[in-house]
Amino acid sequence: MPRATGVRGFLERLDRGPVIGDGGFVFALEKRGYVEAGPWTPEAVIEHPEAVKQLHREFLRAGADVCQAFTFYASEDKLKNRGHSAGSHGVMEINQAACDIVKEVTYPEGGLVAGGLSQTPTYITTQDKALVQAEVRKQCEIFKKNEVDLMICEYYDHVEEAEWHVEAVKDFMPGVPVCASLCINEDTDVHGVPTGECGVKLARAGADVIGINCHYDPFRCLDAVKKMIKNVKAAGFDKVHFMIQPLAFMTPDASVQGFIDLPEFPFALEPRICTRWEMQRYARESYEAGIRFIGGCCGFEPYHIRAVSEELSAERGGFQPASGMINWGACLKKHTKPWVRARASKEYWQNLKPGTGRPYSSSLSKCDQWGITAGHELVHQHEEETGEEELKKGLDFKKRLVHKGVC
Repeated sequence: MPRATGVRGFLERLDRGPVIGDGGFVFALEKRGYVEAGPWTPEAVIEHPEAVKQLHREFLRAGADVCQAFTFYASEDKLKNRGHSAGSHGVMEINQAACDIVKEVTYPEGGLVAGGLSQTPTYITTQDKALVQAEVRKQCEIFKKNEVDLMICEYYDHVEEAEWHVEAVKDFMPGVPVCASLCINEDTDVHGVPTGECGVKLARAGADVIGINCHYDPFRCLDAVKKMIKNVKAAGFDKVHFMIQPLAFMTPDASVQGFIDLPEFPFALEPRICTRWEMQRYARESYEAGIRFIGGCCGFEPYHIRAVSEELSAERGGFQPASGMINWGACLKKHTKPWVRARASKEYWQNLKPGTGRPYSSSLSKCDQWGITAGHELVHQHEEETGEEELKKGLDFKKRLVHKGVC
């Protein structure tokens, strides 16, 4: 599927104003029954292509400018990890199917297509740069062949791995804009590198766009990106743009590894979901902070992207999403009940403090803070299924933490 004629490039669009990304595919498709929780791999592009295609359509209708090929966690080592069956497809087949789908849907609408990379089991098991970059090049072969408009390197706990990915992409796909985002908080990555310094490291590695995605809510991610902006600009990287693609879940209580430390992860996060009005506030505050590539990650549904798109309509030249404008609930004027019609105002929705309907639930949770990361025995990855002995080691480790009062 060819691109539409006259379409501006990614960096040119960022220079002109905000560019809206799409939302979180693995969570959205898991809830619809097309992705397996745990591995979170994208074999649905082969096994259920219509489901993937429809989700791309919905994000485009909601106002997304960039659609990312559904290749999250598609490195060869991840597809085969712990006995996972996705390895039977392989990275080449999955990435090509993902590119075919996203190009078919996105290009006729004038959108841009992004290839995607993410953290690898090879890094947390070996910390070997040559092996990690070999996994990157395998994935990039298809993206290079398909001439994607940009690359998004995302979801890294360790800035070091992100640097290696950016360097490999820049070398293998010269001329293609590269975005790099970490899934870290406003303080440090999981090896203790300060968040602002992480931004500088990504800029030095050659990233054109730098930021934060996943693991934390929109406002914690925004605080993290602000630190990157300050440090990157102070280091003299004036042409670097910034991005943000947070969770759609509120996570004020999430610890160093974000929402995966919360006891509700991944099957009971719904009470934490952000409202569309919170998403409009997130979009506005991100834009005012100088962030120009604004989208979402896990939990982001099309209606969240619609809210982001609507909030920044004026900055996008009056653009309106194909799914229509909510306009702060003006549509409620048509409701049959007068008390609902009375809610048709910006003042009402901006000031609402939503109830959860869960009278016996606490507002915050106690995180699982195991304090282990790359190099620890319990995070070593392998192709064999997780065995009973390995499970027992993990349970015993947790019991010791509980005894110490950590969990």
